[in-house]
Amino acid sequence: MSLFGFGKRAFSDLTEQEILAVAIAAEEDDGRIYGMYADELRERYPASAKVFDDMAEEEADHRRRLIEMHRSKFGERIPLIRRENVRGFYERRPVWLMKNLSLETIRREAMVMEASAARFYRQAAQRTGDASIRKLLGDLAEAEKSHVSLAHRLGLSNLPTDVRAEEDETARRMFILQYIQPGLVGLMDGSVSTLAPLFAAAFATHNSWDTFLVGTAASIGAGISMGFAEALSDDGELSGRGSPWIRGIVSGLMTAIGGLGHALPYLLPDFWVATWLAIAVVVLELWAISWIRYKYMDTPFLRAAFQIVVGGVLVFLTGIMIGSA
Repeated sequence: MSLFGFGKRAFSDLTEQEILAVAIAAEEDDGRIYGMYADELRERYPASAKVFDDMAEEEADHRRRLIEMHRSKFGERIPLIRRENVRGFYERRPVWLMKNLSLETIRREAMVMEASAARFYRQAAQRTGDASIRKLLGDLAEAEKSHVSLAHRLGLSNLPTDVRAEEDETARRMFILQYIQPGLVGLMDGSVSTLAPLFAAAFATHNSWDTFLVGTAASIGAGISMGFAEALSDDGELSGRGSPWIRGIVSGLMTAIGGLGHALPYLLPDFWVATWLAIAVVVLELWAISWIRYKYMDTPFLRAAFQIVVGGVLVFLTGIMIGSA
């Protein structure tokens, strides 16, 4: 139901009570995440762990203030709505991916978390007409904004020392969210998902031109589908990921490029030469995806390569088996 953003509420449709309910759930989740970061760092970096313990306490205080406001305005019963139910919220890293993260990676994750929370409170404050709720949301936006200076509080020697450097770091993370992430998703989908129809057609027909037509159709079709999926899944209002249509174009183009990369060799008339060249292109595509995940998504290169290669090989073999049947 979440495909194309269906099944999620638009931020503009939330009532003041629902905004408070989402904020309460988000503060609780973030507090627990900071607690996990603290536990992960405690043995290696006890001073940094103390910072995250303090931040978890601050999130708990924010949650208490929000609950008190909800109680005074709407009563005791808080609606069951969480940020994953709202279109455009920045998704947090799953708990099983938080193990053995470097301090630098945790710092960057925390900075993006706080920046997205501050953005949510600023947007929410503009949407409420109640003076007391507006004031609370504005105060929390300022509190979350102050957390972006987490880099300084952690005391890392290689961290920026002025506001401009912090802004550059935030801009870099937003660039990843706006362009690198949708482009990477598109490249992965185009490079892997089109393998099965392409090589199924290749081994079913042993005809280069027919295979090229199937590969081209699969690539362009996948690009259109991924482009609309990205554009309609998040309007960028809360996540700060920019124009949904720019992200959709980036994702769609990269999907099409990923598929066309191993379809173009079949313009060669010799079937086996084209097939071996297409396989070589696939290897290069999978290496490029692994490197991008390593460079921008904080995924260890060997783990990224293993995950991508296993998936690619399974889809590749599926295509060959079906085409040879």
